[in-house]
Amino acid sequence: SFKSTQTIESIYTGGKVCISQDEQYLITTVGEDIDVIEIKTGKKLWRLKGDTEIITTFTVTPDGHTLVSASRSLLLKTWDLRTGTLTRSLKAHDAPIIVMAIDPTSTLVATGSADSTVKVWDIAGGFCTHNFKGHGGVISAILFHPDQSKWWLCSGSDDCTVRVWNLKSRKSVAVLESHVSVIRGLAVSNSGNTLISGSRDKVVNVWDLKTMKLATTYPIYETLETVGILQKSKIQTIDGKDVSEREMFYTAGDGGVIRIWDLRSGELIAKQNEEHGSKSGISDVLYNTKSQQLVSITSDQNILFCDIEKNLKRVKQIVGYNDEIIDVAYIGEEENHLAVAANSEQIRVFNLKKFECDLIYGHTDIVICLDNNSDRSLLASGSKDNTAKIWTLDLENEDAEERYKCIGTCVGHTEAIGAVALTRKTDGLLLTGSQDRTIKCWDLSTGDLDEPDQEHRFKSHYTIQAHDKDINAIAIAPNDKIFATGSQDKLAKIWDLQQGTLMGACKGHKRGVWSVKFSPVDQCLATSSGDRTIKIWSLNDLSCLRTFEGHTNSILKVDFLTSGLQLVSSGSDGLIKLWTIRTNECVATLDNHTEKIWALAVRKDENIVVTGGADSIINFWQDFTEIEYAEKKQTQAEQVLKEQELSNYLQRKDWKNAITLALSLEQPFRLLQLFNQILRDRPEHDASITGLEAVDIALKGLSLEQVAKLLTYVRDWNTHAKNMRPAQTVLHAILKERKVQEMTEVPGIKDLLDGLLPYSERHFQRVETLSIRSYVVDYTVQAMDLMTMMGGMDDLELQDSEMDGDDGRVNLRAQRKAEEDRMAKERHAAFAAARTAAVEAPMMNGAAVTLVEDDEEADADEGGNEDTDEDRDEGEQEQSSDDME
Repeated sequence: SFKSTQTIESIYTGGKVCISQDEQYLITTVGEDIDVIEIKTGKKLWRLKGDTEIITTFTVTPDGHTLVSASRSLLLKTWDLRTGTLTRSLKAHDAPIIVMAIDPTSTLVATGSADSTVKVWDIAGGFCTHNFKGHGGVISAILFHPDQSKWWLCSGSDDCTVRVWNLKSRKSVAVLESHVSVIRGLAVSNSGNTLISGSRDKVVNVWDLKTMKLATTYPIYETLETVGILQKSKIQTIDGKDVSEREMFYTAGDGGVIRIWDLRSGELIAKQNEEHGSKSGISDVLYNTKSQQLVSITSDQNILFCDIEKNLKRVKQIVGYNDEIIDVAYIGEEENHLAVAANSEQIRVFNLKKFECDLIYGHTDIVICLDNNSDRSLLASGSKDNTAKIWTLDLENEDAEERYKCIGTCVGHTEAIGAVALTRKTDGLLLTGSQDRTIKCWDLSTGDLDEPDQEHRFKSHYTIQAHDKDINAIAIAPNDKIFATGSQDKLAKIWDLQQGTLMGACKGHKRGVWSVKFSPVDQCLATSSGDRTIKIWSLNDLSCLRTFEGHTNSILKVDFLTSGLQLVSSGSDGLIKLWTIRTNECVATLDNHTEKIWALAVRKDENIVVTGGADSIINFWQDFTEIEYAEKKQTQAEQVLKEQELSNYLQRKDWKNAITLALSLEQPFRLLQLFNQILRDRPEHDASITGLEAVDIALKGLSLEQVAKLLTYVRDWNTHAKNMRPAQTVLHAILKERKVQEMTEVPGIKDLLDGLLPYSERHFQRVETLSIRSYVVDYTVQAMDLMTMMGGMDDLELQDSEMDGDDGRVNLRAQRKAEEDRMAKERHAAFAAARTAAVEAPMMNGAAVTLVEDDEEADADEGGNEDTDEDRDEGEQEQSSDDME
């Protein structure tokens, strides 16, 4: 049993990024939403839901209490960051808002839009205070003057001008023209007398705000995306240089590095070291005044923290967007770090205990595959740049740049490297498989671990033309004697590691083989293929021992678990499946991905399985088998105790607790037996609904949730005619004691009524039909009494025979008459015996005499009536006999 306990997903997909003034929270744009994250722990505090439109910009008040956001829906929204709730929403402009700024008092927010207007809004009141028009293009930069006595607002546009607005007079103070491209950044000096503007024309202009004229221009030689002023006297030294008295500003752009300049002289004071193989630019830079750090937002959605005093050295980095996860590998002795290949030139190393991620620069094209050695101290990577690199790891080093050192490069393949594998027992060999259909074995003994040199070239021990198509996977056996390869040519092949000779091929898959893996205990090999099957092959005769089917698409990765007794696989269907080899069945399916799962890795202790896919999500699946087993045993023990307690309640006839406990135990059958028993044992003259007053009171005291559960059971009972009586009785007891308004608050009452009504109507119709049919019994009994009272059939039959002259008819009538006479005598005898018994009952003498006299008179009257009836019936019987003939 595995559960997803940790997830690494995208926290920034491009756009605006802010850091709170106390540097505790990172606020990022994720598509149409905004995430508020704790920087230290990585815990997501809030997700501010958008309106299905992409967020264009947002900003946070200096006090950190309010966030103002804008999206392409043209709505300006105000959020309370203390509760994560939306407080106000209004339409601000006729076109999307591009830039936004808040004054130092957290009172006003200025918005610059694509409709060429600048508006100022009161945050608390939600009304517009200023509407400035004058720019001839999209507003691209905006800034409040830090000196509150001046009440100035500066704005830049793609009309290449900078305008200064006076908030008191509501007029334009100056129009500053010098740039020849869109303005991307504005900043005011510490003295408040100088304004700098950065543009994509690769220059920074310095403006004197006293004269509103251009003071100087500094060429930067890169397309600028942001500029800013550093606090004076807060930074004492930069890389050993005394800068305490200097006024400095920073710039960044498509060059991908941050530069710090002297504002007076234009001298370059510090420059961030360029990363080898990095192709990303910088879209924005945030200035953390508390820690004196510059945080660069790169075009590939990475957030890099640089220490100013350490010559802009990277001290922390956060990966905002991982793109497609291609491969993962555990590294480090304690396996607390995860190396990830994520459709990028850099290898990302996540610290699983902290909210940090290191970037390993070196490759010049996308990294495709990763592998580690047995003690997790070396990492091998293969890339689309046709090279493989070996990295030595020192994960506990405080200096991020010293944690990962390249000790050499494997150069020789003519196409992208799709698979790498390091030997397990020794660190001497590396195998690489490429799209050029060859396998190379590299001797790593020449690499220097103490003084790594990334320019060192390893030599190839041998090269094999292995397959007819691309090589997807390589696996080395635990004893380092053989290795296996999987290719798109539908074959998995076994090779001798030292000589590179072919030992055999596993034939059986109908499509390309994506993954191969040796069992840690048995002499067998597992392969997964695009034909949606996993096969286990014997290494002795290369026969197929087992085939596993269950995935609905290509199976991209497979590995052994539970000391070789189980398999775990991931596929293009976005599912992870756990297989038991002995029974050949899938025992669990894990689902937390929405796209193909390219990457799968298992920790040494097999307690955690990590997967990564094309949905940019990394899931950590922890083994909860023992925990769930212990919980199950505990639950069973508690169940036994509760059942014993229920039996005790029933024995003591504590109906209220018995019903409540049966409901909590979810035992509808016990409840049904309980209600049936109460109905059967109903005392005489009982006026309760259910059969006991205590049960009525217990049902009346149930909570709405308990009523909902009981009605669910009643609905199920009501579907069977034999359980109709207790079901309708309980339903009557519930409905009679509660008002309609109270019943409407029962959870799911509509669905419950929909299930109760049709069967209740059917039961009512059945009872009504039975009631109507019961009158047949009364009619039959009454008719039998009348026939019994008729009697005297002898005279009637005799007259009938005398009137008929035909001998045949006389005989027939005589037989019928004898039978009817016999039956009439029997009924008459039974009736006479009943009357005699009633007369001879123990009574008072006077009453008995009266009864006898009345009885004799009744007999006389009855005899007279019988003669009359015989005369009337004689003609009817004769007529019916004629009709029969």
